[in-house]
Amino acid sequence: MKRISAIFNSLRGRHSFFSLLTIVALFAPALAQSNAKPQHAWITILSTTDMHGNIFPIDYYTNREDARGLARLATLIKQARRENPHSLLIDSGDTIQGTPLVYLHHKRMNDLPDPMMLAMNALRYDAMAVGNHEFNFGLQVIEKARREAHFPWLSANTYRVGTDETFFQPYVVKEVAGVRVGILGLTTPGIPNWENPENYAGLEFRDPLAEAKKWVSILRERERVDLVVIAMHMGLEEDLRAGADEAAEARHENAALAIAREVSGVDVILMGHTHREVPALFVNGVLLTQANRWATHLARADLYLDKMADGRWRVAAKGARTISVQGVAEDPEIVKLAEPYHRATQEWLSRAIGWSDKELSARDARFHDSAILDLIHRVQLEVGHADVSLAAVFNPQARIPRGAVTVRDIASLYVYENTLVVIEVTGKQLKDALEHAARYFKPYAPGKTAAELVDERIPGYNFDIAEGVDYEIDLTKPVGQRIQNLRFHGQPVRPDQKFRLATNNYRYNGGGGYTMLKGAPVLYRTSQEIRELIIEWVEKHKTIPTEPTNNWRLLPVEVERKATATQARSFAAASL
Repeated sequence: MKRISAIFNSLRGRHSFFSLLTIVALFAPALAQSNAKPQHAWITILSTTDMHGNIFPIDYYTNREDARGLARLATLIKQARRENPHSLLIDSGDTIQGTPLVYLHHKRMNDLPDPMMLAMNALRYDAMAVGNHEFNFGLQVIEKARREAHFPWLSANTYRVGTDETFFQPYVVKEVAGVRVGILGLTTPGIPNWENPENYAGLEFRDPLAEAKKWVSILRERERVDLVVIAMHMGLEEDLRAGADEAAEARHENAALAIAREVSGVDVILMGHTHREVPALFVNGVLLTQANRWATHLARADLYLDKMADGRWRVAAKGARTISVQGVAEDPEIVKLAEPYHRATQEWLSRAIGWSDKELSARDARFHDSAILDLIHRVQLEVGHADVSLAAVFNPQARIPRGAVTVRDIASLYVYENTLVVIEVTGKQLKDALEHAARYFKPYAPGKTAAELVDERIPGYNFDIAEGVDYEIDLTKPVGQRIQNLRFHGQPVRPDQKFRLATNNYRYNGGGGYTMLKGAPVLYRTSQEIRELIIEWVEKHKTIPTEPTNNWRLLPVEVERKATATQARSFAAASL
């Protein structure tokens, strides 16, 4: 056994799952030859995360097949269970939100079971950590889905305000192959920075590091578990690709590395939230893995344990990898269960609601003013009776075709469940917000286009653009001094001037680093999603304006040249 453990350790840096399976094959004789009691155990932990309502292998916004979906993951899950029946299946959250399918269910078909819970029950999930997007539709939706689940929703750091009572079950203990496995759930504490307060009323999200120390100790000492697995809706808080502000925000909402380094007694961490693929990472002896997003990958961790003389189990070796659903067939059981939801979704998305005299595209709408983004502004300004609107291009792949406009076209333009908030801000706050947005571009370099000057460390969905004021973004100026000629109705904006600013709830709560907006006086807000407001506006007005207002531009003028299709696709891939 010492030799096998040494081989495992040598493989850690290679993340070689083929070699892992080879070694597991070596364990088989020992497992088979044991007499009264097994002295060794092989446990497989299967993990999903950030599935965001993806069941079918389809991008609903483009209506094209895509390598994603729980129906395909189900095939991999069942295959893994055939290879090793001693398995656990765990999800790390952001499960019941994200596609038109689950949105339609929550809004118009909630008399039926939650489709994600239906599919996950069929696959016999063992547990699910709670993600921040579970709160998008409020506590009633959470409670309904949780009741329908045949597995516990876990969050050890979500408490009823001012009490020691957790709102969700903190952990669950499962016995697998004679081994007691404690599964602890943790939720990102950043929810108050993004979510409408009424959607988490009466709850608070405590420090995940402190809570991990507390509950892991309980699992080890009181529950006497042999293995501790943490399913967390958090990821790695250190990312060299992130800008300074993004890195600070990441540290606030993620704690995987801190927990791996500072909490003793943890064996495996199943990460989520950051939409990254992490096949295997060892930190302080803890195995971390993450299965990407949208049900595109399954994470698989394999652990081999020896039984000691005192009857306790010891981890001899462990490894992990991620498996793509590319080329994998859908599982017919899951397809059959979810087909009614899929059919209703396609009917809803295909409904014609208006007309456009020409095609509009968001492909390069981050580089110059565009009629497609102005549509969002127009709705926010009108509904909120606002002076100024802030909005971002969430999906550069969005397009409104020439001719009939459908619900699908609007859903692809506004992909999030944000709600409208109108706040009172000063001219200084408005300029500060635009300066913050302008960090999206690197300093000007002669001969470079705007597309080539994008700072890829800053997510495109955090580049807010204003309507209702005129301004220029001068990329020859340093960050913080780029907004030039900011005018309202032709007059320079004064620092103390007051404005009714229309934005979304995410920005109002400081999301994306827009701390200058957080806590501003609220003049108007709606519980209705901005997406629905746009759909209603198009249905009412029938025709979409096709000319931009041209109220902003980049300087020098040469950087305004349009991005190539190839560049635009690269931004689209990273934007959602």
